[in-house]
Amino acid sequence: MKIVFVSDFFVDEMLGGAEIYDDVLINLFAADNIEVVKLRSSELTDKHVKLYAACGNHFVVSNFCHMSEPAAVQLISHPGSYSILEHDHKYLRTRDPSIYDDFLAPPDMILNRSFYASAKNIFAQSKIHAETIAKNLKINNVINLGMSLWTDEQLQIIENNSNNEKAPDCSVVKSDNPTKNTVAAENFCKDRELPYTLIGSNDYAEFIKQLASHESHTYIPKVLESFNRTLLEARMLGCKLYTTNLNGCISEDWFKKYKGAELIEFVRSERSRVYGDIKSAIFEERKGLPDVECSDVTVILNAYRRPYNLKMQIDALKNQTKPPKHIWLWVNAHEDNENFDFKSLDVDRVFHNDYNWKFYGRFAAALLADTEYIAIYDDDTVPGSKWHENCLNTMKTHEGILGSAGVILNGNRYVQHDRCGWPSQNSEITEVDLVGHAWFFKREWLKYLWQEKPTTWDNGEDIQFAFMSKIHGGIPTYCPPHPPEDREMHGSILGNELGIDNKATSTNSNITHQQFFSERDVCVQTGLQKGWETVNSVKL
Repeated sequence: MKIVFVSDFFVDEMLGGAEIYDDVLINLFAADNIEVVKLRSSELTDKHVKLYAACGNHFVVSNFCHMSEPAAVQLISHPGSYSILEHDHKYLRTRDPSIYDDFLAPPDMILNRSFYASAKNIFAQSKIHAETIAKNLKINNVINLGMSLWTDEQLQIIENNSNNEKAPDCSVVKSDNPTKNTVAAENFCKDRELPYTLIGSNDYAEFIKQLASHESHTYIPKVLESFNRTLLEARMLGCKLYTTNLNGCISEDWFKKYKGAELIEFVRSERSRVYGDIKSAIFEERKGLPDVECSDVTVILNAYRRPYNLKMQIDALKNQTKPPKHIWLWVNAHEDNENFDFKSLDVDRVFHNDYNWKFYGRFAAALLADTEYIAIYDDDTVPGSKWHENCLNTMKTHEGILGSAGVILNGNRYVQHDRCGWPSQNSEITEVDLVGHAWFFKREWLKYLWQEKPTTWDNGEDIQFAFMSKIHGGIPTYCPPHPPEDREMHGSILGNELGIDNKATSTNSNITHQQFFSERDVCVQTGLQKGWETVNSVKL
């Protein structure tokens, strides 16, 4: 199980309190050997949600102002597959409950209720924050974490500056964010004749040094703050505070109890407790589940012009009900992938070539495998979670080359054909003449592909493999069931979305559409000349 972490921005893009908190949490997951996939909310699509949710992964949604409606709707359609890490009040049109009596907004001011109600957990930052969310949305899935998160390095910076000499004035954070209300803090100081200094820096160490250099700190929030990290940092530094009750951290019982060094140590100790609460709430239902036994399959992926699909493919393969024993990656040289970090991928082997071996290279790599079965995927093919199981079950009754997109020839030209598999969603096992997009076959059958030199190295490996296996080994080709009611059995669940672009070989500007299919016609006719017996008994 992976964590898919969704937010409007991450810490390398914006140095806000939410982004800092998220970054600490992401690193805690990583230190606990839990893989985290980071996605900006603007990049999250309904397709991502379908895939990751189907694979049993869990979304942690932080700030989501840039999330598309289709993505949100798809999350709602998978209740319990996501948790919301709430940093403010995105369930209100005003984003501020403090303008209402008892922080309770009228019903017509409520937003996104279904989104919050369908979440497995809503993690609130403080007691007053949690209470306000729960009573406005009338839900019971809110968990008060009761603390923000700091790294050891950040706490050490605070500790190192805690005894700094302090000027007898007040610090005020200079911010362009209207909710931080810098003007109100300045007016507060002016009205009370408190000397003050505006502070601010994107460098954390410098900001803490500035904060520690003043005897007091003033913050007059414009909205009900979920927590406010700076206020607690000032208290850890021993500063006197001028503020209001619109700060979540003040609602916590421990706030008045600790200050200075004691507060630093308390915050440090609370980090493991907060992380433990988050982790247990997310993983609770998965405790005690048996590990899934790997099947005797080596997967070979292909990288050419779409390396950005690889992560999605690998996740889908590792979340198969019958996951493969090995995942290998064959990389054909192209400028579209030359700067891609293939070492970052969770695969067992990488064949990194300085030449484009086109379609046949990956089938050559398969000869090195030591498993009973081979599964090969095009770079636009993401299987449903039950695809390998579907293939293994099909092998029990219809042993042959299996695939997700089948072709039944109706004439001696390739273009004269009917399609089977994910494009037409056959409910029963169907014999076809050839398959593509995803292949599943016995390793020993590779000898038929390499028994004779291919008709062309530039095209038609699917055709060559099918007719050579049929002619020389009597091996038929089938499409396993692709029932419309269970897409997890399909060999490709995003075929239309990922495969139809200008990077597809069939639409590539380097060759004409006519040339591509003419080459395939020649491959078909070569097979027929050699005695290929097709489903419809096609002749030359």
